[in-house]
Amino acid sequence: MYDRYYEFSAPPFQLTPDSRFYYDSRAHSRANAHLTFGLAQGEGFIVVTGEVGAGKTTLLERLLGQLDPDTYVVARINTTQVCGDDLFRLAMAGFGLDAPRDSKSSLLLRFGDLLRDHSMSGRRSLLIVDEVQNLTPTALEELRMLSNLTPREGAAGRASLQTLLVGQPQFRRMLASPDLDQLRQRVLASYHLGPLTPEETRGYILHRLGTAGWRGTPAWQEPAFEVVHAHTAGIPRRINRLCSRVLLLGALERSGEITAQMVQATAEELAEDLEGGATAGADSGMPMPAHVNGTAALSHRLDVVEAKLARRERMFQRLFDLIATGGER
Repeated sequence: MYDRYYEFSAPPFQLTPDSRFYYDSRAHSRANAHLTFGLAQGEGFIVVTGEVGAGKTTLLERLLGQLDPDTYVVARINTTQVCGDDLFRLAMAGFGLDAPRDSKSSLLLRFGDLLRDHSMSGRRSLLIVDEVQNLTPTALEELRMLSNLTPREGAAGRASLQTLLVGQPQFRRMLASPDLDQLRQRVLASYHLGPLTPEETRGYILHRLGTAGWRGTPAWQEPAFEVVHAHTAGIPRRINRLCSRVLLLGALERSGEITAQMVQATAEELAEDLEGGATAGADSGMPMPAHVNGTAALSHRLDVVEAKLARRERMFQRLFDLIATGGER
């Protein structure tokens, strides 16, 4: 909708991870360096953690886009609320092996043969496990045992499988458990992906706009970037959600400029719609005057609600107009 109005080549703030929009912040650059170092070791575990929406998946997509398919065979597991045996079967399926209900020993032999074939052909096997904070200790132990597999011939001493573990911050606390000491000793690189700084938030927004074909319209006031960071704490997914709604508001109001007031109003509306919000006065940007109570307070709240409804009615009408015209200005 707003992408057509502002003549973007693609929606700049979509929530679906897309490596084209990768922004090389300081934290992401360091995370990428740790990934590169870990992969160069050719064995053990690499750990990347970060808050929900911090950009871990986008980082992974960029990594996968850089790996040479002639060098790496990659299996990826996104569903982790499974037991150890099922996790093993998911790993087999990820590498293209059927996993019938054979005995565990038979499956391990087949899996070992596959890894051996990869190794003998000069290819490396990389297992990526996402959302690892959901794994049980038993499942994590299963991953450690798989890392013990080595080719039965032709490559003595060389690891057959390297594993990249990706998850939320609580996984770091899990990993510190004494029960996972053996797994922890096999972690060769670990990095926690933190939020963007205010300066990086500005750069991130401009980068995504530029990648989507932005040519300066709508213009962004400098204070608008500060308000975005204040409401998102520098978490990329939150930035995407807020900026997408801000641009929609800009299109609905036919605005050629994004102001701090527009960002603030949109952030408050999002908080109300998605998180329950705060008081009516706070959401509306119309604080209740001091010493107001009783009938006057009720009258003020009604004024706030009426103003909000009128604003939304205008926005809905403009939205219908945009739909009818196909997003044209």
